[in-house]
Amino acid sequence: MKQIEVVAAIIRDAEGRVFATLRGCGEWKAERERARMEGKAGWEFPGGKMEAGELPEDALKREIWEELETRIAPERLVQTVEWDYPTFHLTMHCFLCHIESGNLTLKEHEAARWLTKEQLDSVDWLPADQIVVETLRNDG
Repeated sequence: MKQIEVVAAIIRDAEGRVFATLRGCGEWKAERERARMEGKAGWEFPGGKMEAGELPEDALKREIWEELETRIAPERLVQTVEWDYPTFHLTMHCFLCHIESGNLTLKEHEAARWLTKEQLDSVDWLPADQIVVETLRNDG
């Protein structure tokens, strides 16, 4: 099975809300389309693939700049999720982050929302991201 290692940003604002995105294109479009056909929209925490030899924090900064034209500061690793999708195995390193500069410009996403802890269930998360949502719900 194909192995993919990615990073994801749990971007939190001053009010404690987290930033969720709905990706519109990219390599995993088939997985997102499958999720949509199953009644799930495919919301996720923004991020992307790590490059060879790249540290997770550096990959996260690069990905968020490329996708959202925003500079972030990773604060801490929240968790690493291992998940088997039908066509690949995902390892996703999820970091709590804050914005240093930028306006979260959607370059590769269809939509985005700021969600309070109480609103986390208001979007349909991709399965691996749902694990992170559970952690946020339980640990704050």
